[in-house]
Amino acid sequence: MKIIFVRHGHPDYVNDCLTELGHEQAAKAALRLKDEGISEIYSSPFGRAYETAQHLAGLLSEEVTRLDFMREIKWGPTEGKEVYGEGHPWDTSLYALSLGHSLMDESWTKKPPFCDNVVFSEIERVARQSDEWLESIGYKREGANYRVIGDDTDRTIALFSHGGSSSALFSHMLNLPFFYLCRALCPDFTSITILSLSDEKGAVTAPMIELANDSRHIRSGGVSYAM
Repeated sequence: MKIIFVRHGHPDYVNDCLTELGHEQAAKAALRLKDEGISEIYSSPFGRAYETAQHLAGLLSEEVTRLDFMREIKWGPTEGKEVYGEGHPWDTSLYALSLGHSLMDESWTKKPPFCDNVVFSEIERVARQSDEWLESIGYKREGANYRVIGDDTDRTIALFSHGGSSSALFSHMLNLPFFYLCRALCPDFTSITILSLSDEKGAVTAPMIELANDSRHIRSGGVSYAM
């Protein structure tokens, strides 16, 4: 199976929808993906991701299935606590680097000013519920890997979501620290990441990265990394 992950286009966060620029980006992403043999389209339930997915769905005459667990992750202090960072996990990754922490060693996340953030329960939620979804499409989690249990896994699907929730999912599927991936990928709008898994029933498999954070379809030069 090939899973094509796409971040939403340029958003109006207040109204949870795409801007005019976001629709232009989503249309370009759809044109790029229309010949990939995609048989199923999934999306976060949030408007900005769902609207991005609709551009591809219109070209392929496919329905979009919403996956609630891929809604954007929450960020902020747990009740009664104070933590660093009012912005994104990307900010925290950079701040941790400035203090000399290794993003591959998440021991720093257990200490002030980084701990007591709701983001950790959100990451766990994405991991747990993504296992349920992956099992429903033919891949059962076993330890750090997956066993192919489905009869129809030789297909390509697309999933439209967000920078945070997709980083949480990649962290779980690839067994890499979440904050490391926040810095290593830092997805641009409508960026495309492709993971592939074996389709041999009964085999134990791990995702192979075919493409990571590619937004060439919207760039004339440089990467914006605009959040």
